[in-house]
Amino acid sequence: MPGSRSSLETLSEVVASACFAASQLARAVADNPLEATTFAGGPPSDDAALRQARHAEAAPLLAENLATAAHHLKLCATSCHYTASGITRDLQRTASTSAGRPVPHRLSDTQYQALRSLAQGGATMQTRGRGSTMVCTPDLTVITIATFQSLDKRGLLHLDTSVPPYKGRSITVTPEGHHALAHHSASQSAAITPSAAAATKGPRR
Repeated sequence: MPGSRSSLETLSEVVASACFAASQLARAVADNPLEATTFAGGPPSDDAALRQARHAEAAPLLAENLATAAHHLKLCATSCHYTASGITRDLQRTASTSAGRPVPHRLSDTQYQALRSLAQGGATMQTRGRGSTMVCTPDLTVITIATFQSLDKRGLLHLDTSVPPYKGRSITVTPEGHHALAHHSASQSAAITPSAAAATKGPRR
């Protein structure tokens, strides 16, 4: 989604902080002294002095591990909050942008077929011998120069003019072009639905 990079960065911080916290908790388990009850036939348990020395050595390590884990968990919670707020902000901005976008001009069937073909796989405009120019699409849809110019004039297409004409200039559909496609498809569906419903019911007797 355009403008959501900050949300992606805070989401990466969520993952990183959670991983650091899990690592410190695992380190705490490893540093925890073993005090399990011995089983029959096993080695004798250590005396109280050894156990006390082991506890004294492990205590500061455990405290440090747990404090560091708590710090990263706090960062993780903060990053979660920022990520959720960022997603809400991005969605609201996108919705307001779409709502404020003007309704595009109506497309003819020829223009719609050309624009749909370009949106699916792009195309190239090539200039050949004697100055003849043609639009080449992957699905071999025929797009005349007049159709291309009418779509380009409305800002529905983008022609890469940085490439020399003889090498083939790429043609892509702009966001306005995708919006026009969606608007045309919605209009067509709204017009076809009543007819389809009437055909389903059949003639009255």
